[in-house]
Amino acid sequence: MILLTEVFGVFATNAYFYVDDETNCGFLIDPGAQADELIKIIDEHGWTIEKILLTHGHFDHIGAVPELQSRLNVEVCMQSNGRVYVQDPAWNLSAYFGADMTLDDVTYVDDLSTITLAANPSFGVKMIPLPGHTSDGAVYYSAADSVAFVGDSIFLNSYGRTDFPGGDEFALLTNLRTRVLTLPDDTALLSGHTPPTTVAREKSRPWFG
Repeated sequence: MILLTEVFGVFATNAYFYVDDETNCGFLIDPGAQADELIKIIDEHGWTIEKILLTHGHFDHIGAVPELQSRLNVEVCMQSNGRVYVQDPAWNLSAYFGADMTLDDVTYVDDLSTITLAANPSFGVKMIPLPGHTSDGAVYYSAADSVAFVGDSIFLNSYGRTDFPGGDEFALLTNLRTRVLTLPDDTALLSGHTPPTTVAREKSRPWFG
């Protein structure tokens, strides 16, 4: 099961539950705000969240992590370049909104690793590094379900900003062409701030030609 939940902090951000139907265990991706609402959803479905996965370290994608860590005792995973983002409020942008935040207990995942559930090791995602929007950008891809959780790297009809710390437009466009738009055409791209799109749809954009 994949469940999109829009959470509201300074910005509205898409958080995703990716849950194995056989075990009711799964992942929570980019919980940017409203920890209470996310826990309510978990409790209502009877899910066990084994890991929180972060597509990048901006505050609107990590804002609910400290409370969720405390209440769920859950591991938090991200790409290794995320260290500077979660340890520096200027890099994660929370400093600019008067609410400095950092994360301490984070597991830094090797590029191209497959992250699986303890409850069902056949259920998992591959972490594909995708720097550009940030230097720690990552995509979590499931070939089995033809879905990629892409954060703010690519959106419906657009791609991510690159004017924040660690951003690089050339790197972003290059990596999108070679690491995302080479996935099967029917792959659903689930972003941080827009409705879903597909690889086929975004391959037709002129900036990816």
